[in-house]
Amino acid sequence: MARINLLPWREERREERRKRFLVVLAAVVLGSAGALLVLNQVIGGAIERQIARNDYIGRQIAMVDERIKQISDLKARRQQLVERMSIIQDLQGNRPISGRIFDQLARTLPDGVYFTEVKMTGKTLSITGAAQSNNRVSDLMRNLEASDWFDAPSLTEVKATTSGQLDQANVFQLTVRQTRTAAVEDGE
Repeated sequence: MARINLLPWREERREERRKRFLVVLAAVVLGSAGALLVLNQVIGGAIERQIARNDYIGRQIAMVDERIKQISDLKARRQQLVERMSIIQDLQGNRPISGRIFDQLARTLPDGVYFTEVKMTGKTLSITGAAQSNNRVSDLMRNLEASDWFDAPSLTEVKATTSGQLDQANVFQLTVRQTRTAAVEDGE
């Protein structure tokens, strides 16, 4: 029988398998490294896109915040304008009343009495004046009470003056409340 040595063949086969294993291992390592590089690029691109989106959203939020600030400024300005308009409307509505008050003061003024000062605070008129006698002051108070535009006259002070200061004998101060009649309120 012929003697065949199978060891070198096995050795060559083992060597060939080892080389193939190393080639496959190198290919797998290179493929894995390539896949990791591609994956790193993809993830890096996704991160950059997300950062760009976040920056865009941040800019849009800043623009919206600026608009909100402008809107709140406009609301404050609108409120100021509404308040001004309300004041102007009140003044326009009260303008005929001022004329009526002066007209009624002139109508209630008896002979021998004149006013030196008339002040209005809210709905209260403070009247300072001079009269020839106390009876004339009483007539004035009765006339004010009888008027539709005035209510509750109250005499604060009456002083007799010395001769030479004024021709009249008495200086007085009184307060009266201004009221509006129902006919005037319905008419406006």
